[in-house]
Amino acid sequence: MMEQPTAMHVVRIKSRHTDRQGRERQYESRLLRRTYRDGGKIRNETLANLSKMPDRIVDAVEAALKGEAIIPAGQAAASIARSLPHGHVAAAYAMARKLGLPGLLGPAGRQRDLALALIISRIVHPGSKLSTLAWWGDVTLGADLGIGDATTDEIYAAMDWLAARQDAIERKLARRHLAPDANPARMALFDLSSSWLEGRCCPLGARGYSRDGKKGKVQIEYGLLTDPEGRPVAVRVFEGNTADPAAFTEIAGAVKDTFGLKRMVMVGDRGMITTARIKAIRELDGTYAWITALRAPAIRKLIADDGPLQLSLFDEQDLAEITSEDFPGERLIACRNPALAGERARKREDLLAATEKLLAPIAARVAAGRLAGAAEIGKKAGEVLNKYKVAKHLEVTITDDNLTIERKQAQIDDEARLDGIYVIRTPVPAEDLDSAGVVTAYKNLKHVERDFRHIKSDDLDLRPVFHRLEKRVKGHVLICMLAAYLTWHLRQAWAPLTYTDEEPPAPANPVAPAQRSASAKAKASRQHDQAGRPYRSFRGLLAHLGTLTRNELRFAGAPATVPVLTEPTSEQRQAFELIGAAIPLTLRK
Repeated sequence: MMEQPTAMHVVRIKSRHTDRQGRERQYESRLLRRTYRDGGKIRNETLANLSKMPDRIVDAVEAALKGEAIIPAGQAAASIARSLPHGHVAAAYAMARKLGLPGLLGPAGRQRDLALALIISRIVHPGSKLSTLAWWGDVTLGADLGIGDATTDEIYAAMDWLAARQDAIERKLARRHLAPDANPARMALFDLSSSWLEGRCCPLGARGYSRDGKKGKVQIEYGLLTDPEGRPVAVRVFEGNTADPAAFTEIAGAVKDTFGLKRMVMVGDRGMITTARIKAIRELDGTYAWITALRAPAIRKLIADDGPLQLSLFDEQDLAEITSEDFPGERLIACRNPALAGERARKREDLLAATEKLLAPIAARVAAGRLAGAAEIGKKAGEVLNKYKVAKHLEVTITDDNLTIERKQAQIDDEARLDGIYVIRTPVPAEDLDSAGVVTAYKNLKHVERDFRHIKSDDLDLRPVFHRLEKRVKGHVLICMLAAYLTWHLRQAWAPLTYTDEEPPAPANPVAPAQRSASAKAKASRQHDQAGRPYRSFRGLLAHLGTLTRNELRFAGAPATVPVLTEPTSEQRQAFELIGAAIPLTLRK
C-alpha cells in the first residue's frame, strides 16, 4: 500500500429535491476536503468541488488518496496467465472418489494416480496412450494429480501394475454388486464381443467371427460380466477365434473360484450357454443355475408331433410355461412377440426380393442366349445366390440353356411359424422366480449389449486395439471396463440433464417391447427443460463441463498467480450437485 500523501479525502454528500410537480430527484456532491487540527478541534476544509468531473476521475482520486495503487492507462490490473479445462475431469474424479474407485485400484502412489488418470481420460478424452499423455498437460488432471511429467514408460508400467491387480479389483466389485446383500436374486449377466487389432504380432489376435464387420482383420474377443442392472464387474480377454461356450466356461469358473460366490444364476444367450455348458454347470456342486434360450431346432422339436409347444397357447397370451421330457428338471417359458414376428417376416421378404433382383439379370442373359452352359450359369448364379443368406428358401434349376428360380414356399411358411417365438430354459424354481421374472432376466442381457456399445463406440472408443503385448491388450481392456463402470454411474446421475429416461416404465407384459416414459418422450420433443436449458447427450454434457475452466490470474506488480474458476453455468452446478459434490478448485483438496 502507498503512504497517504496528505490528510485529504473525498466526501460524497447525497441530497434530495422535490420540485413543484412532486417529482423527487437525488443528487450527489463530491468534495475534495482537507482535515486539519485547529487547536484542540478537528476542522475540515473544502479544497475543490469535484461534482462536475467524470466518475472515473473521482474514483481514481479517491483511490489514490486512500493509498491504493493506480494502474497506468493501457495496463490491465490483472491478466490470465493460463486457462485450463477443468469441469469434465473434476466431475469424473469426484464420481470416482464417491465410488471409492481409487481405493479399489490399490494402495496410494504414483502408479495408482497414473492408472486412475488413464481411466478418467478414457471417459473424457479417449485416445491412444501417447495422445493421452500429451492431453494431460492441457487440462487440470495432469497438474492436480502430479502426473503432467509422466513418461511413456511410466504409462505402460502403470498399465502392467493395474493388470496385475485385476483379480483383486474384480473380487471387490463382485462383493459390492454380486454378493447376496446387494444382489438378492444372485444373478449375473454375461456376453461376448470382439474388436479388431491393428498389426499382426499380438498373440491374442486371430481371425474369427467379427462382430464389428472387420472381416479382413485379426481380432480379440472379450467377455463382460455384469450385475442384473448392467454394472460392469469383470472382464476376460480371449483369442479372436474363441467360441462363446469356452468363454462362458472361464467366467463361470472365475465367479466360483476367484470371486468365491457359491450360489449364482448365470444369464447368457443361446449361443453362450449350450447343453455341454449346462452339463458343466450342473457339476459345480449343484449350486449354480442358468437362464438361457433354446435354439431353433429344439423349438421345432417341441412343436412337432403334437409336442408340448402348440401355437394355440398364444391365442390369448404371449407367454406360457411348459415342460418337456427332453429337459428334465427345467422350466420352459415360451414367448411370442408379435412385433418381432412382423419384423422378421418383413426382413425375410426384403432379403428374398433382393436376391431375386440380383438373379433376374442373369436369368435374362440366359434367356437371350448370351450366357450358356450349366457350369457358367451356375458360376454366375453362385456369386450372388447366397449374398443375403436366403439360398435355402430358393429352388434354383440350372441347365445348359435355362435358369429358373422359385421360392420354396412351404419351407418359408414353416419357418414363418416360428417368427417371434423364443423359449427360455431355466432350473430356477417358480417360487424363487416366476415366469415373467425369467423372461425379464433373459431380456436384461440388453444391458450388457448397451455396455458394449458404450465401451466400443459411444463413450470409450476401445477399438481398434494397437497394443501388441498380451498383457498390454488385457490392461487396455481392463481400463475400458473400469471406465465403463464409472460411466454407468455418471449416466445414471446425470439422467435429468440428458436424454436418458429417468424412470423407464415397468412393462405390464415382459414379452412386449420396452417403452419410454412420458417424461423421456417430452425431453425428445421439447429438447429444452423448463428453464430453457438444452438437454444434452452424455458426451455433449462432458463437453459443456469442459468449458468450466480454471484460470491462473496474475495481478499487476505481483509475481505469483492466483487460481480462479470461471463462473459455472446452472447446468454445470447441477451436474456436480447430482453426483453429490461441490465444484472443486483443485481435484485434490
